[in-house]
Amino acid sequence: MKTPSTLEQLIQALRVLPGVGPKSAQRMAYHLLQHEQAGAARLARALADALQKLHHCARCNTFTEQEVCELCNDPYRDDSQLCVVEMPADLLRMEQTLVFKGRYFVLMGRLSPLDGIGPRDIHFDRLLARASDGKVREVILSTNFTVEGEATAHYLAESLRARGLQVSRIARGLPVGGELEHIDSGTLAQALIERRAL
Repeated sequence: MKTPSTLEQLIQALRVLPGVGPKSAQRMAYHLLQHEQAGAARLARALADALQKLHHCARCNTFTEQEVCELCNDPYRDDSQLCVVEMPADLLRMEQTLVFKGRYFVLMGRLSPLDGIGPRDIHFDRLLARASDGKVREVILSTNFTVEGEATAHYLAESLRARGLQVSRIARGLPVGGELEHIDSGTLAQALIERRAL
């Protein structure tokens, strides 16, 4: 039996989501159509609304409905520190710590030559312009500790240092409240390498 073309289009549309393969997309499509038609309609409206109203902040590159986002408009933030993160979700996590009071720049990705993602794809020129505005004194690289995140941090650090900026990297190591016997050896080794004096 041939799948109706509109159903096939829905399944293929759902596959654009990360981690969603053909079977998962098919299950989602059938669930939305059979059990969640009101939810599906709400999802469609919310997605259309987001696509119409959201765009990148002119200063930090995160998503916003205004020209400049709320954080960039906050006059109490420290202009001398710029924290670079990969995605808007990373910015939100940093904010939830209630520790960082500086400014942000969101790359919207990370370098991945194997996937064809280069400096232009992570808004490298915009980051350089933002970091070289005369106010920023320290750039804190908060990319993920993946191979791509590390490569991105290294590339950015070299380029930013060449412009006379102080560059730092968030530390990695043991989680707060973690017990050594439950920590993987790679994390424990990194914590030992990045130890600090007391």
